[in-house]
Amino acid sequence: MQSSYEIEQPRAAYKDYKILRWLTTVDHKEIGIMYLCMATLFFVVAGLFALLMRTQLAVANNHFLGPNIYNQVFTMHGVTMIFFVMVPALLGFQVYFIPMMIGANDTAYPRMNAFSFWITFFGGLLLYFSFAAGGAPNAGWFNYAPLNEYNYSDSPGIDYYCVGLLLAGTGTISTGVNLIVTILKYRAPGMSLKQVPLFVWMGLVNSFLIVAALPSLNAALSMLLLDRQLHAHFFNTASGGDALLWQHLFWLFGHPEVYILILPAFGIYSEVFQVFSGKRIYGYAFVAGSTVAIALLSFGVWVHHMFATGLGNTVNAFFGASSMLIGVPTGIKIFNWLGTMYGGSIRLTVSMLFAIAFLIEFTIGGLSGIAFSIIPIDWQVTDSYYVVAHLHYVFIGGSLFSVFSGLFYWFPKMSGRMLDEKLGKIFFWLMVLGFNMTFFVQHFLGLMGMPRRVYTYPDLPRFTLLNLVSSCGALLMGVAILVLFYNVYKTLKHGKPASNDPWDGFTLEWYSWALPGMKNFEEVPEVKSRRPFFDEKYPEKADWKNND
Repeated sequence: MQSSYEIEQPRAAYKDYKILRWLTTVDHKEIGIMYLCMATLFFVVAGLFALLMRTQLAVANNHFLGPNIYNQVFTMHGVTMIFFVMVPALLGFQVYFIPMMIGANDTAYPRMNAFSFWITFFGGLLLYFSFAAGGAPNAGWFNYAPLNEYNYSDSPGIDYYCVGLLLAGTGTISTGVNLIVTILKYRAPGMSLKQVPLFVWMGLVNSFLIVAALPSLNAALSMLLLDRQLHAHFFNTASGGDALLWQHLFWLFGHPEVYILILPAFGIYSEVFQVFSGKRIYGYAFVAGSTVAIALLSFGVWVHHMFATGLGNTVNAFFGASSMLIGVPTGIKIFNWLGTMYGGSIRLTVSMLFAIAFLIEFTIGGLSGIAFSIIPIDWQVTDSYYVVAHLHYVFIGGSLFSVFSGLFYWFPKMSGRMLDEKLGKIFFWLMVLGFNMTFFVQHFLGLMGMPRRVYTYPDLPRFTLLNLVSSCGALLMGVAILVLFYNVYKTLKHGKPASNDPWDGFTLEWYSWALPGMKNFEEVPEVKSRRPFFDEKYPEKADWKNND
């Protein structure tokens, strides 16, 4: 159902772009698109790395990649996906849509917004320059000491890892500060924090997480760079340093990072479930409150990555309990989303299909994560392919699926055209089938004893069969991504023009033009509820009349 509001779109404002305009823009929408383009570029590279790894692991005792090359590919795949695909993609949606959803015409600090993007992008380019400078980092995306010390990794790859991530971290922190100020100071008249869309609420909490968590990583990277370049001894145990200090600093950032990657995804799903169920979110206050609980608890669970390091039963018991506890607010959200769909007029668009698939895949990943909080189980499966399966069910089934869901949901507002839903559904089924083929069998590989981070394995019973299935699934995901790229290309060339409100949306971004110009709004409707655009379209059903 289309909105009764059909606002003429100022397409002429976007016809004559020059490269210089993109290089100098401070418009939050253009910067949001550049974040998404950057994420796409690095996603292609990281995806090729993944296919190289799965080719090497398709059969036992394979020699397609040597151990050194495999370690570089393995490391760069993880670093790229975490820091230069998922973070920029989710920040791209936030930078583009948060100002529009709160009725603002730009972020609080437009120049800082541009600075954040370019320094992040430069950090990624610098990281990849390591290939030409003598070798990429090869100690894993987690870069554990003492493997990251010069005695074990004398190529400059680790140094480029440090500097590249320091630059990217600086850009991400700057974006977090910008979004915090924008949300707190630039909301439309009448819009209290109790009325902001859940995507905005998640973005606010996520920005505080970024500002609180990233400094721990930046401190660790600076200390490691001092170790390698100036012979300091922060992590060198032979000289009085502490290798475990790296793990504490890294995972003090690393576990909040999991929620930095999933909270914006939760916000996307919350908007999608509402619109395509035709109902306002069930339990808004519980979704918002549980988000704050997740953010606070996320800083008290990092040691569950270190149960096998011998910290003692008391420490392990405390962090095991806190790791179980953090599953509660996440579970609350699952029931809120199910409650939103219950009794609704569900439309199975591609965006909604990815949201529903997320409920299944993320629940599998969450339940396997809870298993790690049980110390004896963790000791048995840590550093096995069971962890690889869990990690990807959370990151792909949770975060990456949200990018796909958000892309199909918001593409009309970013391009003025509608993605092909038929091609989109082909992409969806190929992606879901390939994803589960790739990673579900890895649970069994882990339980059977296959260690992670190895470049080959012996020809043990069922190892080759399950790895071959996993590799075929990865290839199928690659085909799915090609279908998506074709869909985007076809849509940009010949796609159906979109109205300003193709999904009968609830929030203010749909009140703007179909393809917004430099200015998002001429005027903003009075905000009296959590669905201001819905109130404007259907005043007889307005939430504020029903004591929202």
